Amino acid sequence: MNRHKSVNASCAGLIIAVFSVASHADEAAIDNSKFAFKLTPSYYTSSDGNNATDVNLRGVIGEHTGWIGFYRDKANLQQARTGYENRQDFGLIRSVLSAQLASGGFLGGSVSAEVGRDIYAIVGWGRTNLRNYNNLNFDPNDAITLGIGSRALPKTELSLFHIWDDRLDTKQHVTHAVVRYKPTNTERWTVDASYKHGKTGDAVNMNITGYALSMTYDFGDYFARIARDQHVNFSMNTQNHFSLGMRF
Repeated sequence: MNRHKSVNASCAGLIIAVFSVASHADEAAIDNSKFAFKLTPSYYTSSDGNNATDVNLRGVIGEHTGWIGFYRDKANLQQARTGYENRQDFGLIRSVLSAQLASGGFLGGSVSAEVGRDIYAIVGWGRTNLRNYNNLNFDPNDAITLGIGSRALPKTELSLFHIWDDRLDTKQHVTHAVVRYKPTNTERWTVDASYKHGKTGDAVNMNITGYALSMTYDFGDYFARIARDQHVNFSMNTQNHFSLGMRF
């Protein structure tokens, strides 16, 4: 993973918030009086050789979620981060407010929501102070999200949403199609396919297009994820992601 400005950095607030809303039904089964933790170590291989590691620890109690993480790449870029989100369920509307802080002076926040029941709209908005940020997701930070989702099919949740930069004139757009399938009470498959286009946002500022695909398998308290991302972070690099983790 290369170092990128916030124009290209991961949408830590917006994307995490979108998936937090989407997974609310799964987390509803957690005992709200106790902490539930999720540990995600990750390894990234990049086509430019600047491979990286990342560790993220996420804790949930009731409607509150907090996380801490640490990123380091081969070029010795390091960044510690922390964040908080609050989920609320108002029946037809389920919302997530999220805030992030990272070393190097990064500050960010977002709000997202689902509106509807079995068929629902997805809306989101995020803002940062434009400092550098490295994280597990790779979409515009200062952006708007609009989409649609469905839980109408048995054991299946579908969502389609589009994210675009509305602040920095990068013309960066990313469209995600996500399928979450739960064949048993202890298993879940998640597939996220995305397409991106826009400017690189660096000195060259050239237009690029690329695709990404990630697959996650959950079994009980454990999960594994593999992904491939062309033009990761709207750069010229292709990156592979590998994650193994556990809940406890």
